[in-house]
Amino acid sequence: MDVGKARIGLAVSDFHGILASPFQTLKRLETLEESIRDLLDTCNELGELLEIYVGLPLNLKGAVTISTSDALEFAEELTSKTAVPVYLIDERLTTSLANSQLKLIGKSQREARSSIDQMAAVAILEYAMSKESASGQVPGVFISDWKSAHE
Repeated sequence: MDVGKARIGLAVSDFHGILASPFQTLKRLETLEESIRDLLDTCNELGELLEIYVGLPLNLKGAVTISTSDALEFAEELTSKTAVPVYLIDERLTTSLANSQLKLIGKSQREARSSIDQMAAVAILEYAMSKESASGQVPGVFISDWKSAHE
């Protein structure tokens, strides 16, 4: 998922982890708890989830930003509300990549607004799946491990 201040882009893969597809864009609600509840209700439509990847928006130098803190807070709350493993994935340049892909298919900036978050989530998920395919290990890092390494 691509967690933003206003919206959350969701993508899903097939059971075998071969194809990532856009799923839905959710609006962030008034509170973090409401947003997590809405997200989990939406994810229940999918059936059993094996793992969740939350994009971690670091700046180009790998430093923490306000968006990073927001995504971490969101991922921590999500982790406390589900038994599904939640992993953080570096998402640098995914929104830029999504914008480029949408331009290639002829969507204007206005038309792309509704799908840009989903496309960014697809880029995050594709990156995670390619890392897993190459290494044979689950990509990403647990929130507690990331925090320990960056304190």
